Amino acid sequence: MTLEIWLQAILLICGVVFNAEGAFVGMNIGTDVSNLPSAVDIVGILKAQQITHVRLFDADARMLNALSNTGIEVMVSVTNEEVLGIGELPSTAAAWINKNVAAYVPSTNITAIAVGSEVLTSIPHAAPILVPAMNNLYKALLASNLNYQVKISTPHSMDIIPRPFPPSTAAFNTTFNSTVFQILQFLKNTKSFYMLNAYPYYEYVKSNGIFPLEYALFKPLPSVKQIVDPNTLFHYTSMFDALVDATYNSIAALNFSGIPIVVTETGWPSFGGSKEPDATAENAETYNNNLIRRVSNDSGPPSQPAIPINTYIYELFNEDKRPGPVSERNWGVLFTNGTAVYDVSLSDSDSLGSNSSTAFCIARPGADESSLRDGLNWACGPGQANCFAIQKGQPCYSPNTVQNHASYAYNDYYQKMRSSGGTCDFGGTATLTTADPSYGSCRFIGSGNSSMGGLFPPAALGPIGPSSGSSTTIVLRFGRVVALLVLLDLNLRNVL
Repeated sequence: MTLEIWLQAILLICGVVFNAEGAFVGMNIGTDVSNLPSAVDIVGILKAQQITHVRLFDADARMLNALSNTGIEVMVSVTNEEVLGIGELPSTAAAWINKNVAAYVPSTNITAIAVGSEVLTSIPHAAPILVPAMNNLYKALLASNLNYQVKISTPHSMDIIPRPFPPSTAAFNTTFNSTVFQILQFLKNTKSFYMLNAYPYYEYVKSNGIFPLEYALFKPLPSVKQIVDPNTLFHYTSMFDALVDATYNSIAALNFSGIPIVVTETGWPSFGGSKEPDATAENAETYNNNLIRRVSNDSGPPSQPAIPINTYIYELFNEDKRPGPVSERNWGVLFTNGTAVYDVSLSDSDSLGSNSSTAFCIARPGADESSLRDGLNWACGPGQANCFAIQKGQPCYSPNTVQNHASYAYNDYYQKMRSSGGTCDFGGTATLTTADPSYGSCRFIGSGNSSMGGLFPPAALGPIGPSSGSSTTIVLRFGRVVALLVLLDLNLRNVL
C-alpha cells in the first residue's frame, strides 16, 4: 500500500477532507457592474490572473459556457428567489439541475452549488423551505449521477452566531437551531462542507474599538494586546481565524464534527463614505495580501489545525450598481479592464515566500544570548515563522544553540515577510548575509536547494508581519500538501 493511500485514509478517518492540491483562494464574481465585460473577457481575466476557483451568484449560461474546458472549478448558485420553488417541488429542482449543471459538466468543471445566500438572516421566512430545497437538489444530482462530483451547501453570515467571541463559547442563535441542525445533518450525510461568509471588516466596525484594527488585518499585535481565548488558551493572531473557530465550535455545540468550513466570502472595501474611515485601499491591500498568505499555510484555525481553510475573496470587480453605503460598491480587486484596484498582483509570476536574491537573515555574531532568545521566541510565536525544522530530531536542530536556531527562525520570517515590510532586525540581533547558511540536510529558505525548511513541515497557523505600500505578488493556487501526522499516535513503518 502506498504512502499516499495511507495518508488519505488517515485524514478521512479523522474527518478531514483530503485535498491533494492544497488550500486554495478563489474569487467571487458579482455582476451588479456598469459596463460588465463579456463572459469570454471575464474568463480571459481569470486565466490571465491564474485564478483556479470561482463562485458565481447565479448559474449564468454565458459564464458557464465561457468557463468550459478551462479547468477552473466553478461554484454555481441558486438565487434566493429560486429557493422557494425548488424547495416546494422536486420537479423544479430536477429541472434546475438539468438546465444549470448537467447540461455543462464535464466540460465546465462545476463542483459545488450554493443554495441561496445567507437565507436564514436575509429572508428568514424561507428558512423552513431551505433544507427541503437542498434535499430536492441532491436527489436530482443523484438521478444524474453527479452527487460525487458536485457538493451542495448554503452560505451563512456570522449573524447567526450572536456572540462569536471568545470562540470556545460560540453557539448558533437558538432561533435557527432546528434548521441549522437539519443543515448540518445534510452536510454530514452528503460529505459536503459548511459555507461561511466571514468579514473581519464588519466585525471590527461593530466592535467599536474593542478589537484593534491590526487584529482584523492579520497584523502582529504587541504582547499586551494578544487575543487569547480564556477557556482554551488558544492565541488568535487574526480575527479571521477566530471567526472560523467560532463557527467550528458552534457546529460542535450541536454535536457535529468532521464538517469542514469553506469561507465563501471575505474581503475588505477599498473605499468608503465619510463615516467609513477604515475602508481604504491600503487596508484592503493589506487584508487580502495577508489573507492569501494565511490560506497558503494549508492549516486550519487553532481548534482544527489539520483542516485548511479554502477561501473565496469578495470580489473580482467593484459592483458599482449595488445600493447601500459607499463601501458596498468598492470590494473589487480589479477594474473591469483587468487592472488592479490597488497594488496586488493575482498571478504567480513570483511564488509567495520565494526569494529572488541571495540575501539571508541570520543571528548577528556576538549578539546577547538573552536578546537572541527573545527574538527566537517572537519569530516562532507571534511572528509565526515555521520553526518545525529546528525541533528535536529535525534537520536543523543541531547544533542545538540559540544562535543557530535564531538564525533559522529569523531567516524563515524574513524571506516570507520582507515583501510586505518585514525586516531583518529583531532588536539589533540580526544581520543580512549573502553567504548561504544552509548545512548538511538543513536548508534555509532562499537557498537554491531549500524546500521551505525541511521535509513536510507543518505550516504556521497564520501570517504575520507588517504591511507596507510596496508591490506584493500573490498566488491564488497552492499545491503543497501538509500532513499533520504529529496529531496521531501512529507508527506507519509497520504498514508501509
